[in-house]
Amino acid sequence: GALLALSKPPGLPVLARHGELSLVVLLPALRRRLGLPAELHVVKAPARECSGLVLLSGCRRATEQLQRFFSNTRRNGQYPVTYRAVTVGIPAEAEGEIRTGLCWQQQGDTAVVRGVRGLGVQGAAPRWGLRAVPLQVVPVPAAGRRSLARKEVKSTLTRYQVLGATGGCALLQLQPKTGESHPNTLLCPFLLARSHPPRSSPAFPEQLQVHLTLLLCPALGDHEHSSRVGKVLGVPFLLPPEAAPTRTQVLDEELLCRLGLSAQQLRHLPLHIHLQQLVLP
Repeated sequence: GALLALSKPPGLPVLARHGELSLVVLLPALRRRLGLPAELHVVKAPARECSGLVLLSGCRRATEQLQRFFSNTRRNGQYPVTYRAVTVGIPAEAEGEIRTGLCWQQQGDTAVVRGVRGLGVQGAAPRWGLRAVPLQVVPVPAAGRRSLARKEVKSTLTRYQVLGATGGCALLQLQPKTGESHPNTLLCPFLLARSHPPRSSPAFPEQLQVHLTLLLCPALGDHEHSSRVGKVLGVPFLLPPEAAPTRTQVLDEELLCRLGLSAQQLRHLPLHIHLQQLVLP
């Protein structure tokens, strides 16, 4: 079957809730537009907030083989996926690796989101014990063997290299060895659960954003995790997730001026992480 590569804009999810625009919803129209005989399947795609390469296949068997290839090459110590990112801040070292455990953690104390009553059926009562739980990805620097074995925490690794730097910002090459999401897991960060995340956590679509905050260099346009990097007298430091609620990224006046943005426009600035290269067999 045919292989097709296209570039996805930031903010477009691969999968979404019913009625929302997503890449999968657009695939039938794309197939008809190109005159392809077979249904298109997503082999590889960046997460919702990232931009970059999307690899599609017209053959289900080829899709499965390529997905196994990406998984196996990472296990063998290779880096088949390469991203580029613009960061606010310049890493202390020109290249290196970021290693940490990651886990899903409920946001807030109650973790209940209104509006889940009658899931799928208007006026119907909610399923017993189910509620929408907003989740966030948090680092676990010293993950224990038991939590790793129970898959409550996943060990993650990203290799980085500084390609250029100017004006307090840097262009980084990022190669995640672990933690990348299968296309079918790229959903909104909500879980329908009784009270806690699943014991077998899925991969983390936000791995790169979290890893960049650990470098004290959040990605430009990261309005989810950048608040975890604070500054005192111009020196950055890391805040715990519970002390850093989600908010629009804060940039200094000089950088705002160079970007041609006002403080009010800043919340519309997209995440500057781009899937730039895929290695194929």
